[in-house]
Amino acid sequence: MLYLIAEYLGFPGVLNVVRYLSFRTGGAVATALVIGLIIGPKFIGWLRIRQGKGQPIRADGPQSHLAKRGTPTMGGLMILTAMTLSILIWMDLTNPFVWACLFVTLGFGLIGFLDDYDKVRKASTAGVSGRVRLLAEFAIAGIAGFIITQQNGTMLYVPFFSSFSVDLGYFYIVFAAFTIVAFGNAVNLTDGLDGLATMPVIIASVAFMVIVYLAGNAIYSNYLGIPHVPRAGDLAIFCGAIAGAGLAFLWFNAPPAAVFMGDTGSLALGGALGAIAVTAHHEIVLGIIGGLFVMEAMSVIIQVFFYKRTGKRVFRMAPIHHHFEQLGWSEPTVVIRFWIISLVLALAGLSTLKLR
Repeated sequence: MLYLIAEYLGFPGVLNVVRYLSFRTGGAVATALVIGLIIGPKFIGWLRIRQGKGQPIRADGPQSHLAKRGTPTMGGLMILTAMTLSILIWMDLTNPFVWACLFVTLGFGLIGFLDDYDKVRKASTAGVSGRVRLLAEFAIAGIAGFIITQQNGTMLYVPFFSSFSVDLGYFYIVFAAFTIVAFGNAVNLTDGLDGLATMPVIIASVAFMVIVYLAGNAIYSNYLGIPHVPRAGDLAIFCGAIAGAGLAFLWFNAPPAAVFMGDTGSLALGGALGAIAVTAHHEIVLGIIGGLFVMEAMSVIIQVFFYKRTGKRVFRMAPIHHHFEQLGWSEPTVVIRFWIISLVLALAGLSTLKLR
């Protein structure tokens, strides 16, 4: 909004700084952070009053988690509010990539909200049917994938090779939708400990802030041998808004958490990162930068597969963060070590920009 106003006025005087992407990205981080910190206390108080008993806790989960009973959930609404307001203030709203990514974020957030609401209302860990959720997610991701492909084509680029790519045609929309849905649910599975999903999302968003900026710049993308996606650079502001809102939420979500983001936040943030990766043609790199989320999701898939086939469990409990809790690691130990893993994987993902 601010960019369009400044552009209409011809970027006069101090408004000239608004034309710079770096300034608007910093502004988006700061705006989302301040909004989140301001609305946080009242928002949490409102959730606590409305939800009563808070998020249901799994009876078969780690016994230490029973102390969290009564903690309000749906804190993702706080993240989405701060993030969306920041995006609307700082981004060029004529950019179709903005609306495609925002459509996924808010659409997945709505699905997560309905799931959280159902759990709280029924006081049960079982929310909306998994099949219904997936159908809705694929519908939203498919529409977003179609919008994105209309702008940047259907090529799939492979990291480590500057000239290797495959044109998937219309199948790319299916691939894009799968990437968005898979990552949304991977982040959702990771959100099981205080702060566990929040910081890795922030780290991944900062990594993609760099990637989309470089991909959107013809000079840098040509130098690095990565696909150039005109106007993708604006999504650095989107990533900045995610990081700022995430930091504000982490202030209240740090152990012991005063609020959980719930499916409302985890699905939305995972879907957003998936949509950004698809826009920048860095879908495979997303699997490296978000490797922690992939590991969490794979641990569930492996556990279910082997248990159905053999009746035995590979991990003491899945997702894998619960496995380490069962081994005797304290919750803060698991969280901080997983943060470190996330940071290392983000750096490894960024290294693919030059290793071509």
